[in-house]
Amino acid sequence: MTKIEGRAGARLAVVQALYDMDISGKGVLDALAEFEAHWIGREIDGVAHPPAETAFFRDLLRGAVEEQRAIDPQIDQALTQGWPLRRIEAVLRAILRAGTYELMFRRDVPARAAISQYVDVAHSFYTGDEPGLVNAVLDRIARQTRADELAQQKRG
Repeated sequence: MTKIEGRAGARLAVVQALYDMDISGKGVLDALAEFEAHWIGREIDGVAHPPAETAFFRDLLRGAVEEQRAIDPQIDQALTQGWPLRRIEAVLRAILRAGTYELMFRRDVPARAAISQYVDVAHSFYTGDEPGLVNAVLDRIARQTRADELAQQKRG
């Protein structure tokens, strides 16, 4: 497993865990234990769950939950007027929260790479306009939180 594959698996698992927590009311520790023991790297009901970089998975899940008060207003601001985060479907909300956490708090991950990865995650769940929405919202957030990095890329 390469670092990129491990991180892609971690992002997918984090979105699934955030969704599960959202609908079940589970806490972070229960979700971490369940996903690490029963989901990540296993095949369940004919669906293969890819291996994941465990430390990255743990950081993303804990961070997305612990920083939710900082993350949600960023998403609300980036969403189209009249569509607050609470009106967004649960899987999409999980994707946006995980992606926003990474853009705001994981400076070691290039913004464009994070956005691209979460658009890929969205394609795992949706065939309609949702991946485009994820791209647009995370791009707006990146322009707010990583303007210096994006400007350097344009110049470089």
